[in-house]
Amino acid sequence: MKLIKGLKSKISVLMLSFSLIVSATTIKPTTIQEQGSFTVGGSYVTHNGVYSPKNFTSPEGQRAYGDFAYVSYQKPVNAKRYPLVFQHGGAQSKRTWESGPDGREGYNTIFLRKGYSVYLLDQPRSGESNLSTQAITPETPWVSNPMYSDKTFYLLSRVGHYDTKGNPVPNAQFPAGQENYDNFQKSWSVGSGPLDNNLNADVLAQLVDKLDGAILVTHSMGGTIGWRTVLRTDKVKAIVAYEPGGTEFVFPETDMPKIIKAKFEPLSATAMAVPLEEFKKLTKIPIVLYYGDYIKVGSDNPGEDKWGTEFEMAKQFVATINKYGGDATLVHLPEIGIKGNSHFLIQEKNNQQLADLMEQWLKEKGLDK
Repeated sequence: MKLIKGLKSKISVLMLSFSLIVSATTIKPTTIQEQGSFTVGGSYVTHNGVYSPKNFTSPEGQRAYGDFAYVSYQKPVNAKRYPLVFQHGGAQSKRTWESGPDGREGYNTIFLRKGYSVYLLDQPRSGESNLSTQAITPETPWVSNPMYSDKTFYLLSRVGHYDTKGNPVPNAQFPAGQENYDNFQKSWSVGSGPLDNNLNADVLAQLVDKLDGAILVTHSMGGTIGWRTVLRTDKVKAIVAYEPGGTEFVFPETDMPKIIKAKFEPLSATAMAVPLEEFKKLTKIPIVLYYGDYIKVGSDNPGEDKWGTEFEMAKQFVATINKYGGDATLVHLPEIGIKGNSHFLIQEKNNQQLADLMEQWLKEKGLDK
């Protein structure tokens, strides 16, 4: 009897040791050489008048600063040559890349462990860059507080649907549970000034120039900022775009795409024209676009329909880049056996698998050195 108990005790210790070894090998410690934060870009405007300490709260003669990006970064020891710069989407912030709604590890530390320096930014007039030199305008999207949009965001992001009792039902890869639903809804960020993606691209280009070269990783409305950044600097080495859309794709003015309309027409994908020689700058770097599941033009679900039109536009965008000698790839995850992802695929249960897929692409393009 004592022998059996002793064996059980030894087996328990061995199992615990094995568990700790597996846990340790799953997430290895990472040594960080440098980390910090800074701002890039920005400007100020001066109010008319003369400042007086006797009326120290008056705007007269004072400056209003704004329109910069706030950037936080980490560099691992022996970092790879080109850092990753993460550009968030509309009504979001750098939190997009920091963790999932269930607290799972986000892309910033996943890729830090893979040996890349990571730079996360809050674009001008968003998140921790919320100072603006211009007042909010009526057409500025997502500015209200309180923001009564939880069902809107849930559906448009294809995270899931609602049952007959109004309860949220997540899709396959989105973590289930009320707490995760609530955490997803807490990730939104209101705009503090007019949305200006040319300004956003100007500032992002300044960051890339400051780094003397970088790989851009974009999400959603950040896609158009990535395309436009390439038109402003030759220091972008590649773009990885997760479900780009919500604002314009870039096309040559002589070769514009066919517009596929959504049932609710304002949700349709859009395109902007640039001179052909400008567009050809996009053919000088490798580009990959990833789209998730639940995408269907004509669906009664507004999110599925909207992203169906974006996916059709993405097909034309990739084809046009390659037509002019570029290197663009469109990956529809369900077609390669990865199913169940929403618009926020980078935060979902299989985000490590998707990060590995991106890492493999970077390796194929020689950008993992």
